[in-house]
Amino acid sequence: MSATTAAATTTTTDPMGRNTMSTSVSTPMSPTARPQALRDSSTMLRRKLKHALRYPGLTLGSLMVPVIFLLLFVYVLGGTLADGIGHGSDYIDYLAPGIILMTVTSASMSTAVAVCTDLTEGIVARFRTMAISRASILVGHVVGSVIQTMVTVAIVIGLAVAMGFRPTADVAHWLAAIGLIGLLTVAVTWLAVALGTLSKSPEGASNIVMPLALLPFLGSAFVPTGSMTPWLRWFAQNQPFTPIIETIRGLLLGTPIGHDGFTAIAWCVGISVAAYVWAVKLFNRRA
Repeated sequence: MSATTAAATTTTTDPMGRNTMSTSVSTPMSPTARPQALRDSSTMLRRKLKHALRYPGLTLGSLMVPVIFLLLFVYVLGGTLADGIGHGSDYIDYLAPGIILMTVTSASMSTAVAVCTDLTEGIVARFRTMAISRASILVGHVVGSVIQTMVTVAIVIGLAVAMGFRPTADVAHWLAAIGLIGLLTVAVTWLAVALGTLSKSPEGASNIVMPLALLPFLGSAFVPTGSMTPWLRWFAQNQPFTPIIETIRGLLLGTPIGHDGFTAIAWCVGISVAAYVWAVKLFNRRA
């Protein structure tokens, strides 16, 4: 697959349906050739996206969860909750940022299952027999999952707007909100990759990421933390998702952000770095 081995033309076929070589012959690499890791990561990204299109069940499942909660909390529970927190008919404005975050966390399930499936069904073992970068396998999963999640977030925001969500942000604040959502997506995706690598079966992988999907309920996604009992309020105010939700809410709706912006970025960067190191360590040990 690399530029240095492209001249070797034995005709074994890899699991992605491409012809590749069974032996490698080193030739001088062209100065303009892309590094092998980048080429291999691009190949793995195409494999990930083609797999998502061919088997859309997990992707659609990740989309349906936030959509169902959006419909439920707006049309069924919205009136009661809005009266309780004093938002009246604008409860969807309070709710939408939390649903956006839930969209990101819900997508972690498909990522973890995909990584675990690759490890348990032998495809990674076959990749190891080829002249490809091992890191490209994880990079393909992460980049592909981030693209899928951001598309899903755009669909959920569009649906929320159709249901009455009215953000007041200008272009700069929209870009800042999208940047924070992207940073959160990278962090959650790397964490899902680590948990998927840790799991022994795809079924276990789908369960082990469940706390990520439930954690927004114990934050400010649906009601203000001030309305919670003292012990739960302390947890809600100090868990990672609450400052992220409040920052997205502030950027899109103009509510006060305070120090939540810096706290949100710190959580996203910290989770990304820790999850990346954990995922690579687990993958190298298992693959």
